[in-house]
Amino acid sequence: MADILTLSIEDSRYPTLLKRIADPPPHLHCRGNMALLDSFCIGVVGARLASDYGRRAATDLAGQLASNGITVVSGLALGIDAAAHQAALDAHGATIAVLGTGIENLWPKENERLGERIIAEGGLVVSEYPGTKPGGKHTFPERNRIISGLSRGIVVVEADRKSGSLITARCALEQDRDVFAVPGSIYWPRSIGTNLLIQQGARPVLTASDILASYAVRQIPLPVEPLSTRDPVQQSILALLRTQGPTHLDAIVATIGEDASRSIAAVALLELQDAIRHSGGGIYQISAN
Repeated sequence: MADILTLSIEDSRYPTLLKRIADPPPHLHCRGNMALLDSFCIGVVGARLASDYGRRAATDLAGQLASNGITVVSGLALGIDAAAHQAALDAHGATIAVLGTGIENLWPKENERLGERIIAEGGLVVSEYPGTKPGGKHTFPERNRIISGLSRGIVVVEADRKSGSLITARCALEQDRDVFAVPGSIYWPRSIGTNLLIQQGARPVLTASDILASYAVRQIPLPVEPLSTRDPVQQSILALLRTQGPTHLDAIVATIGEDASRSIAAVALLELQDAIRHSGGGIYQISAN
């Protein structure tokens, strides 16, 4: 196990931004690259039961942020968190995982190997809890204030109406951090939270450029089309709309014959990259662009 270093709030190495929040943890237990504590961080969070759309968006955004020197902060949870950490590492960038368990208890167990990879590849794992303390009803919501507290801004990729990611967004607002959200289909439950955040003033995000521009970060060139239509379900939807013209979402799902959640996610991806557009009433058609 990597060495564990515990910082008290009086320690000069305690992260500056985190120290400024209303309720900073009195102690921060760390494993890995301590230099990341005061690096330029952006939090990327979202649903544990993420769709293909959500995982793809998290992967693209986190990878692009990491490639531009931004440290990606998340909570090591299943779904969006794991996708964000993995993308940052795959881009040879930096990432911080904030635990809702003790520093020696990488949780969930499905992501234990990912946590060890973060440490081994120059990232950092932190927790306000010592030892092998298990997670509880309050520990995971409490860790969300640390994710936002370390970060300049938070990106919510996918969230339902009662998602824990919305707690992170609320913490970010209370801490005077920026809140960004990835829009999604109005018919997809896990886009309800992000779409509501945008309604309430969060900045919509289509690529990492939308985030980087907010901080005047000098950017490396990003792909013109960050999302691909090579997915066979997306291709089937495009072919259907080219043949039949404007079509209701229910008819698209029924005709494609795929799992409904996968078809809805594919529709959302196509809409996000402006390949198709929603013309009202659940009707989609090929974009004029």
